[in-house]
Amino acid sequence: MKRRKEMDSHIVAIVRYEKPLASVQTAVELSGGLWNLKPGAKVFIKPNIVFWTRTTAFPKWGVITTSRVVEGMVMILKDHGITDITIGEGIVAPPKDTATPAHAFNYLGYETLRKRYGVKYVNVMERPFEKVDLGEGFSLKFNTDIVNSDFVVDLPVMKSHNQTVVSLGIKNLKGTIDIPSRKKCHSADLEKDLNFWVSRLADKMPPMFTLADGIFTLERGPAFDGKVHRSNLLVASADVLSADMVGAKVLGHDPSAVPHLAQAAARKNRPMDLSDITVVGEKIADVAAFHAYDFEYSDTEDGAMPAPMAKQGIRGLYYHKYDLSMCTYCSGLNGLVLSAIRYAWKGRPWDKVEVLTGKKMQPTPGMKKTILLGQCMSRLHKDNPVIKEAIPIKGCPPDPKDIIQALHQAGIDADPALFEKADQLPGFFMARYQDKPEFDEAFFRIE
Repeated sequence: MKRRKEMDSHIVAIVRYEKPLASVQTAVELSGGLWNLKPGAKVFIKPNIVFWTRTTAFPKWGVITTSRVVEGMVMILKDHGITDITIGEGIVAPPKDTATPAHAFNYLGYETLRKRYGVKYVNVMERPFEKVDLGEGFSLKFNTDIVNSDFVVDLPVMKSHNQTVVSLGIKNLKGTIDIPSRKKCHSADLEKDLNFWVSRLADKMPPMFTLADGIFTLERGPAFDGKVHRSNLLVASADVLSADMVGAKVLGHDPSAVPHLAQAAARKNRPMDLSDITVVGEKIADVAAFHAYDFEYSDTEDGAMPAPMAKQGIRGLYYHKYDLSMCTYCSGLNGLVLSAIRYAWKGRPWDKVEVLTGKKMQPTPGMKKTILLGQCMSRLHKDNPVIKEAIPIKGCPPDPKDIIQALHQAGIDADPALFEKADQLPGFFMARYQDKPEFDEAFFRIE
């Protein structure tokens, strides 16, 4: 591979995915992605797994990095003389749940990769974390394995994201910080918000190669309730910000409209118009397709809620749109709560029930019952005189049993079975793609 100078690192390759190993090799070579990787280096591979359930038979197209791309990168690294390879991820799961990450790693074939190529794989939640100074007095705790590696291979999935507009290479690194740091990222501070923290995640990383897996892309991500597309694209660069700006364009979003990319670029004095980036391979215009990121909400005199629920005719419910302060752990429950409410609707208006989420929502005067979803809301409004009847759910994240009790107290007759079978919900959404040839399960297996 031709060695590139650091000043030329703003090269981004866009490659159409056609063959398992060959397409990944092409992306690496065109981008010069391994130009500064020395033989014998300690390499950390960061895929994007994010959510997992042990009860769902179908893989998470568009949500999880394909095992095919992971194996391709492992093979390329081995050919490059790399023998110390660690695959690591911090799946969103209860803190003491080690069985779900283990199941994910095994299902995705990482144990096969260990036996075949000698790689290691770790659940970062079972490993030490260390404080990393991100400059200007800001810090987060990162997994020690990635921080102390010589080189990082960042393998995000190409997604639009309902909070950060897109989720690509920089955002993917959020899976390497500890739970307190993740919650810190979802600050109620209007300036030091989620985008502020995400924009800094890559700043103190070792040298890094980013290869965004767009074999399956996701609209309205980051989870399984988004819309999956078979896009057959790979976007690669030795510079993560360049990869992300081009990736954003491929997903139909101008980088200047992605707050965390705009902030990262400003700190590095980088232009947002891609004028300092050389795109090789496919042209952006030939592969770009708009991926919506936002969920539409309705706000009327008789309720506030997601537009599909308003269209259903639901009234008397004020379930305001999530904001950047709602962390990943409550986000995972938010969709389930909305689904439970939707199925509980029997045509009779509820009596001004309001649900508050995140860390900064304020109650609306005149509401009769106010559900405070999560520990943050419960603490913030425990003595708020505006609230007529507070129904706090104090867990972090809340216990499903407590959520059911709270909904029932508010007069919403939600079905407890929905929460008892919550781990089957991803399968319900993924079933839309079952038996469609373009959504092949083999992409998530190592044969």
